[in-house]
Amino acid sequence: MAKQYDVLFRLLLIGDSGVGKTCLLCRFTDNEFHSSHISTIGKGRDTAGQERYQTITKQYYRRAQGIFLVYDISSERSYQHIMKWVSDVDEYAPEGVQKILIGNKADEEQKRQVGREQGQQLAKEYGMDFYETSACTNLNIKESFTRLTELVLQAHRKELDGLRTRASNELALAELEEEEGKAEGPANSPKTCWC
Repeated sequence: MAKQYDVLFRLLLIGDSGVGKTCLLCRFTDNEFHSSHISTIGKGRDTAGQERYQTITKQYYRRAQGIFLVYDISSERSYQHIMKWVSDVDEYAPEGVQKILIGNKADEEQKRQVGREQGQQLAKEYGMDFYETSACTNLNIKESFTRLTELVLQAHRKELDGLRTRASNELALAELEEEEGKAEGPANSPKTCWC
């Protein structure tokens, strides 16, 4: 049976291969961490340069309402590539998409190549919130996912309120028409179906 949701948002995790995107997601959804994680081909977006995957990539971006841009604090290169990822977001994602910068693998302090201040500064330049996380120790996993969800909710509040208002109006109209039908009597009113 399919799960029912009041609201469903699409969140996207992007960043270089090996920065821990899948581990972040597994920690958040299943509260599990596997240190010997196999690289996620395609989902990790390592294939973005290949023409046949670009259409898929664009669809992921277009449908996202919130995006985590993830780098590995022990990889200066993954940090430098964030600028390219931001460029992709600007090009393919809808305007107003909510973004958070994540410096992952904060448990690997002894291998750190990117300072916390660097992450904070980059996030500030792009107008994003910033978290250092660790899927291994569960540092800031819930907090970062909760924050992105809050940002998406705030951004879509007017849209959600509009849906709620329309649903309320339709329900009131249906009740009014039903009442009018009762007043006229069953013989005089045609049957209407609201299915």
